[in-house]
Amino acid sequence: MRIWRPPICEGMERFSDMKPSNEQQAMVHSTRREFFNTTASGLGMAALGSMLADDGLLSPAHASPVADAADPLAPRAPHFAGPAKACIFIFMAGAPSHIDLFDPKPILKERHGQPLPDSMLESVRFAFIKKDKALLQGSPYKFSRHGQCGMEMSELLPHLGGVADDLLLVRSLHTEQFNHHPGQLMMQCGRGTFGLPTMGSWLTYGLGSESRTLPGYVVLTSGRGSSGGATLWQSGFLPSTFAGVPFRNTGEPVLNLQNPAGLPDELQRQGLDALRAVNQGRYQELRDPEIAARIAAYELAYRMQTAAPELIDMSDESQEALDLYGVDRAEPKNFGGRGKQGDTYRGFARNCLLARRMVERGVRFVNIIYASWDHHSNIPKELPYNAGCVDQPIAALIRDLKARGLLDSTLVVWGSEFGRTPLGENRSGKREVGTGRDHHPFSFSMLLSGGGLRGGMTYGSTDEIGWNVAEKPVHINDLHATMLHQFGLNHLRLTHRFQGRDFRLTDVGGKVIRDWIS
Repeated sequence: MRIWRPPICEGMERFSDMKPSNEQQAMVHSTRREFFNTTASGLGMAALGSMLADDGLLSPAHASPVADAADPLAPRAPHFAGPAKACIFIFMAGAPSHIDLFDPKPILKERHGQPLPDSMLESVRFAFIKKDKALLQGSPYKFSRHGQCGMEMSELLPHLGGVADDLLLVRSLHTEQFNHHPGQLMMQCGRGTFGLPTMGSWLTYGLGSESRTLPGYVVLTSGRGSSGGATLWQSGFLPSTFAGVPFRNTGEPVLNLQNPAGLPDELQRQGLDALRAVNQGRYQELRDPEIAARIAAYELAYRMQTAAPELIDMSDESQEALDLYGVDRAEPKNFGGRGKQGDTYRGFARNCLLARRMVERGVRFVNIIYASWDHHSNIPKELPYNAGCVDQPIAALIRDLKARGLLDSTLVVWGSEFGRTPLGENRSGKREVGTGRDHHPFSFSMLLSGGGLRGGMTYGSTDEIGWNVAEKPVHINDLHATMLHQFGLNHLRLTHRFQGRDFRLTDVGGKVIRDWIS
């Protein structure tokens, strides 16, 4: 039997509102130190506490403290009541152009081909643009109003326009990072540096998961792959229990989870029972938590062997649901580019449908990553392909969650690391508009839906050419603070001590944007 086992974790301290006695504190801290200095992390730890109780490895007198430390993914109470219970974060790696999708700029279109004043370029850094010869580039795409709210969106997103009244469109995001990997880390981790936990890690660290047979934090990918890679779902200095677990939407959902061919389930179960009996005896003798963690790892992996394949088996979905998401859509013949890798349209649609199925099964955080939107050139062909890939499935996800009564408790977020310039890219150095746009951290747009946030609302604005935020700026730390708030978590209190200081998702900034909350 091949067992899927994450790497060993280091020490952990959880936040708590409880006020135990000094004697209780001493016992808990002693237990935690002993446990986490010796035990392995991963799926086994997620089920350890309950498994120990089920298997009679812990007496009632010792069950509570050890189970509290050993079962970090068990559901926990938030700081206060919050409407959101799960998050689906749809990350468009590579940076979509806000000017072509969400932020219409008729004046920019009028000034197409004109230079930007030198005063606006003096202290600006670009990835590739030669700013002495850069020219303004208006959007060729039409914008129209949608829904009762009249939200303006590009013609490239007709399906999302159809759910405009359920969307919060934020046009005033900004960041300090202008290169992809640091920018992606900033969006996922709250800072553009390595070694930090991601949003999904912080959320499962704070609240645990409602699922006992699936990970609390799952990652689904489409397209060519992001420049950030696995750092976008890392747990950083938090135990690896809280790292994202990559799932595939076809075939074997988690690599190395299934049995080798020819091993009957009955034989596997007998082998596991024999191993458990041996390990239980050894545990009773030594009380070594590492032995208990190994027992739980085998058992939870066994349970996932059934739960994971059932999850990706969509035979129980109606044809209406499959058509809604566009699971059987064919690839466009005349478009492609950076965002195409294999059967991308079908793959992304399956990921969105799987995200709904995961939320139904208690998964806390689903990160759907689709790359790449890095359109330094050839926007006329590549942007319509990317937009067409995601437009229908995301709109379907929102409609589906709403119809099932899950949208109010599920926070759906569509976003990226930054935006794209109102200037055409001219890395050749010629005075020309070009067909692409460079990296732009000064302003960009995001979509949010559900989770107790207002629908049909456009928040913030940029200047007449989409260069800088003009009204109601939103830093990424503000976004994270507000997201955590909807889960009942105070971003100032959700901390972890590491290397002598308390870290949090929002670093040293962040404020809750009350205007977003319904």
